[in-house]
Amino acid sequence: MSIEISVVVPVMNEEENIIPLIRETVAALQGESFEILVVDDLSTDGTWDLLVKTRAEFPMLRCLKHDVNCGQSSSIRTGVLVAHGKIVAVMDGDGQNDPADFPALLAAYRSPSAHQALRFVQGHRQKRKDTISKKIASKFGNNIRQWLIRDGAPDTGCGIKVFSREVFLRLPYFDHMHRYMAALILREGYRVDFVPVNHRPRLHGQSKYGNLGRALVSVRDLMGVMWLQRRGRLPGPVAEE
Repeated sequence: MSIEISVVVPVMNEEENIIPLIRETVAALQGESFEILVVDDLSTDGTWDLLVKTRAEFPMLRCLKHDVNCGQSSSIRTGVLVAHGKIVAVMDGDGQNDPADFPALLAAYRSPSAHQALRFVQGHRQKRKDTISKKIASKFGNNIRQWLIRDGAPDTGCGIKVFSREVFLRLPYFDHMHRYMAALILREGYRVDFVPVNHRPRLHGQSKYGNLGRALVSVRDLMGVMWLQRRGRLPGPVAEE
């Protein structure tokens, strides 16, 4: 059976979260042709062993593991490179994204009323269940990013997304690129859209990001994305004889 949707879930040390998240994803995508690719970015807990042991329960599950810890963007790229679906759906592996939101994102992506150049739909978290400090840092970062790169993304930190595999593979790869996918896809001449989604508290484990470390990295990334935007040139329609 051909696969239309590849769900890519990057994880690191999420042994208590990943199996419930897989079950929720399977339930949310009933009636779809899909696979789930969980990419383990060198977990040091029991995440990998648990995935391998439970693979028989989920025939659509594919488990991939890095030999070197490379980060979330690299994990997403690993999954996309081997994905079978033309549509890629991505979410974080900590359980804060709700797989029940995938149908809404897919509906927006496939909508007959959507612009024919739409290739990317991202969630916009409502009633975020994060700490006050993280909310403030996120709001400040989003405002700065909008001022500099003007990608229209109201919530660049939201991990749940649906996009074209083909278009993703055209994008320049760099660490943390997953936070700038809207800007990079606009740079390729395609359209992006944003859909309100649920957000849940983290029930187990710890966040892999600190506010200060994320802010320092974001400054460099923003400079790089601005450079890419300035240097991007599109040829328009291409004729062939």
